[in-house]
Amino acid sequence: MTDTAADGALLRILRRLSDAGYDFVMPTLATHALVADRRPDALPGDLKDIFGWTRCFSATHIPVDLLADMRQADIVSEEGGQLRATLRVSLIEDRLHFHSANNRDDHAVFLGPDSYRFVRLLGALDGPAPQRAIDIGTGAGAGAMAVAARWPEAEVTGSDINPRALRLMSVNARHAGLSITSLESAGLDAVDGDFDLIVANPPFIAGQGGRVYRDGGGLNGAELAIDWVRAGIPRLSPGGRFVLYTGSPVVNGRNLVRDAVADFAGDLEMTWDELDPDIFGGLLRRDDYRDVERIAAVGLTLRRP
Repeated sequence: MTDTAADGALLRILRRLSDAGYDFVMPTLATHALVADRRPDALPGDLKDIFGWTRCFSATHIPVDLLADMRQADIVSEEGGQLRATLRVSLIEDRLHFHSANNRDDHAVFLGPDSYRFVRLLGALDGPAPQRAIDIGTGAGAGAMAVAARWPEAEVTGSDINPRALRLMSVNARHAGLSITSLESAGLDAVDGDFDLIVANPPFIAGQGGRVYRDGGGLNGAELAIDWVRAGIPRLSPGGRFVLYTGSPVVNGRNLVRDAVADFAGDLEMTWDELDPDIFGGLLRRDDYRDVERIAAVGLTLRRP
């Protein structure tokens, strides 16, 4: 991806935050909104207020060079005489990630608690190091960066249909000192060859048409995850693994993702774990979830013998 002055400014911001020991952990959007509203304005010079809680701040309460970098990167907006960051920065493990501050945008680059669960799932993988790996729907790059950090000799690609996501992923990876190829693609459509490791944390919310970071399609939001696994299986090399983190609806005691994948997994070895039995419970109030008992955060691994 082309290096620009704006990208250079983003990198300088990440270096400054890293040097300052910045450690913001992104909660759910509901928790973020609740906590951020307790105090609308940032404390002078508080970097977590500015880049984490994205509170309004005054130009006089931030170093001149830092504000200049924010302006050069075009990540600051003016609201009633005050300023607000339009990108957020969150820490996963020891890596900083730029991602969207406004998740109402249809093409927002999302990062949240699911990203932390996804990275934790990848950290628990055993077996041989992959030579070629891809993170489908990489977003801010949490999965791709976790793979590249654990296996620095691997050829790692992050794919996404959102060019904004690929730009931020590339900046995040450069700051972390990781080599990751960015690829604008829906799933695996634009990449050739087989992989030792395919990982994915797809959108899984039903009824979010147009919001690429949330729309999981039909089957109560499970359709996209199932489609990605189905498309990925033929691309696994011998011994290769597909690792999926997703939210799976449970209907009449049946886990829709697990049961659907089991139907076409063939001779692949399948392991399955409910990492959290009940997430996004508020969605069950909606008509498109009227048959769903709960949504489970799940980790699924398929391995070709």
